[in-house]
Amino acid sequence: MKNNIKIWYWTPRMLCIIAILFISLFALDAFSPGLSFWKQIGGFLIHLIPSFILIALLILAWKKEFIGGIVFMIIGLGLSPVVFSHNYRMNHSIFMSLGIILTITIPFAIVGVLFIMSHFKRKRLMKHRSIEK
Repeated sequence: MKNNIKIWYWTPRMLCIIAILFISLFALDAFSPGLSFWKQIGGFLIHLIPSFILIALLILAWKKEFIGGIVFMIIGLGLSPVVFSHNYRMNHSIFMSLGIILTITIPFAIVGVLFIMSHFKRKRLMKHRSIEK
């Protein structure tokens, strides 16, 4: 049972880190040959702002799983219509826009659900341990 709790504990955290790293890859488009070094670094840091926010939310979720899980679900589900409509205006493809949502926003909704499930699994284990004593 203890290994099961470890899986529930680490899965949302690792998936969130992977999703943040994926989002961070988009910051690399700040580098272009026509700009000075400092403008490229400045643009890169500006493009990383969403990643910094997500890292702060991951720290919150790491300490308070239930609250962090709700926040990640709100981010994942709340930003999906915005990302979909933005991409649909650019490419006029429903399937491509859905694919973009599935790779960018939905992983954070899944992470949110996993954090909430981890919270309740650990809570149930603590309750079970206190009954045994």
